[in-house]
Amino acid sequence: MRGRQVFMDSLVAHGVEAIFGNPGTTENPLLDSLIDYPQIPYYVALHEGVAVGAASFYAQATGKTGIVNLHVAPGLGNGIGMIYGALKARSPMIVTAGQQDTRLRLNEPLLSHDLVAMAAPVTKWSAEPRSADEIGPMMHRAFKIANDPPTGPVFIALPVDVMEQATEIAAVASTALRREAAASEQGIAEVVDLLLRSAAPAIVVGDDVARSGAVDLLVEFAELTGAPVWHEALRAQVSFPNRHPNNQGRIPFETANVHRTLAPHDVVVLIGGTFFEELWYDAGPIISEATQVVQIEASHERLAFSHRLDIGLVADLANALTQLTKALSNKATDTFRAAAQARNDAFTKARDEAREASNARLQSLWDSDPMSPTRALYEISQALPDDVVIVDESITASLEVGDQFDFSRPGDYYGGRGGGIGQAMAGVIGTKVAYPNRPVVALSGDGSTMYSIQALWSAAHHDLPILFIILSNREYRVLKHNLDIYRQRFNAQSNRPYPHMDLTKPVLGFVDMARGLGVEAAAVTDPSELGGVISAALASGKPYLIDVVISGKPQ
Repeated sequence: MRGRQVFMDSLVAHGVEAIFGNPGTTENPLLDSLIDYPQIPYYVALHEGVAVGAASFYAQATGKTGIVNLHVAPGLGNGIGMIYGALKARSPMIVTAGQQDTRLRLNEPLLSHDLVAMAAPVTKWSAEPRSADEIGPMMHRAFKIANDPPTGPVFIALPVDVMEQATEIAAVASTALRREAAASEQGIAEVVDLLLRSAAPAIVVGDDVARSGAVDLLVEFAELTGAPVWHEALRAQVSFPNRHPNNQGRIPFETANVHRTLAPHDVVVLIGGTFFEELWYDAGPIISEATQVVQIEASHERLAFSHRLDIGLVADLANALTQLTKALSNKATDTFRAAAQARNDAFTKARDEAREASNARLQSLWDSDPMSPTRALYEISQALPDDVVIVDESITASLEVGDQFDFSRPGDYYGGRGGGIGQAMAGVIGTKVAYPNRPVVALSGDGSTMYSIQALWSAAHHDLPILFIILSNREYRVLKHNLDIYRQRFNAQSNRPYPHMDLTKPVLGFVDMARGLGVEAAAVTDPSELGGVISAALASGKPYLIDVVISGKPQ
């Protein structure tokens, strides 16, 4: 058999059901092999970043290993920004790129470079087989490393001649790897004792709670302890229902604000994430020295990595939360339960008041012209069905998205990690492949959309009925906000314009661009028309783009 057959057999052995790629000449061995493996569809992208983003969100949505096929050095370079996002999102992926014939290596042939070195900084592991004999073992290791916690992308370069070499070493898979380690009984007991003495516990949760299927367990734990729950500032998944009374939204980006947020709490439990991703420098510890810190992770790598820790547990998150909740429930006194219930009641009251304030804000902005993001997202949420999947990159409107939509379980929401933009337009392709029977909607800002506008062609080419909703404020609004913060922090003059942050002269014509890429589209400036346009778009059964013109940042 040939190396390319071993490669494809490795995908089959590991249950791969999709490849996302942008093909080139050095990928011919893989492309030609697809004819013999019709059970693995290939989703074509017009840019490598779109292929990587689609595979990353597919991996998030399915829990399966995403497979990406890129084209040598320039193609890998085009995809690296999205690979970085996949690394931050901890998406289990194998990124491949064709490599020139190894017999040309010393001649530095066209498009060649050290692909392994290029990919290494943004992957968990980067390698290239020297012979066809290494393809089977290398793919076996790639699947293992990509899926070992913390999960993430790996990279394999595939030289043309190596893919065509003969080998007798077949594909091998270790598919039943049980990683559900139990938590230390002593560690659980120590955490329980700490919580029983706590007067004000808090929880900060990461995406791994959703990945491990532990959301309901976390809800039970939060209610038992009467703890508020914050999620990571940038999140890829729903690890706690956003309308649950205990949900406090996202943790701040700044050390000082995180410190201020968590300072009232004597115990903070961190579960399954990176938690704190600062955007601006602040002096001082991120968590008060007076606060006891507990961290529960599926891997030892994250324990006490960037903050101090009093108790650290390595365990499967579902297992740890089950043990912890059971042990705490068994030892909880009536006084403990009453105090926890009082805190829960206070959260419910605060949530109801927040909903009233949100409704009042909506009414105050009801007739804004252009329409406000708040009104736009209200109309959008009212028009979409209950089982919709939202792929969100609204950025400065993200708080309104969380306010208007009910994300109650994993699978309702996906977002990008790492801060690079263009992820929603690309990621929604993979998300729709993962959810063929649910309506899937991308919410993207106009600036973000332009990073991955080619994704529209992929949706049309593969007949994926995705609704793309572009919130067009005709500016990089988040950059304007950040420039305001920069000027304040560094005592810079503040009454100056925002240079190069407006998307005008000319205004972006998304309707024309969409139609040019095979997707029907409409522009909406009147919020009362949004519901009807959305209903028609969904009823079409085709990909559709709606350009929603909203207000920008006040000058």
